Amino acid sequence: MKIIDHLAGVSLFKGLSAENLEELAMIVTDQEFKRGQVIFNEGDDGVGFFVVITGRIKIYKMSAEGKEQILHLPGPGDTFAEVAVFTGSSYPAFAVALEKSRLFFFPKKSFIDSIRANPSLAMNMLASLSMRLKRFSRMIEALSLKEVPGRLAAHLLYLSEQSGDTQVVLDITKVHLASLLGTIPETLSRILGKMSKQGLIRTDGPHIAIPDLDGLDDLASGESRLT
Repeated sequence: MKIIDHLAGVSLFKGLSAENLEELAMIVTDQEFKRGQVIFNEGDDGVGFFVVITGRIKIYKMSAEGKEQILHLPGPGDTFAEVAVFTGSSYPAFAVALEKSRLFFFPKKSFIDSIRANPSLAMNMLASLSMRLKRFSRMIEALSLKEVPGRLAAHLLYLSEQSGDTQVVLDITKVHLASLLGTIPETLSRILGKMSKQGLIRTDGPHIAIPDLDGLDDLASGESRLT
């Protein structure tokens, strides 16, 4: 596929004309990263943002004690590091390729020039960042107020909401999901087992069916607990 065809499928650029997409394609740097390769470190100059074409990226923070907390796991069609474009600040977290990945890089100065020429692009980015903020707000609430079963239940409900189905797929490893939820893989596996025994979910490898959405919602809200 041509660069412009990839751009047309990215939500950030939804509604832009072919001419606008052609202009954006002119400023893109097409980059590839190997599994485990660092894209940027926390504190590096925020020189631009990225769109994931293939692969998956891990955005994470490290505590002073060396504990990792995953913030975001962008996959194909997702964007990351957009905040640096507007704030002129450094990258606030680490980014590493979880698998071989192809990214489109948009340099800050050139992209800001594009926004000035195309106000609709700014509106798209505002909507994208608003959704990201909403997701992070949910994460902070879950990590600070919910116990681990509630966090997992909320995450499964989020996946169901995104897919519009009660059949969801965990497309990341349990290790990464555990880090995202602020727990460890052993605890995660134990909670999944308890959810299955109570009939809240059915698991088949990475595939999870949710036969009891109301029960899962009660668990996520704290109105019920696992036994």
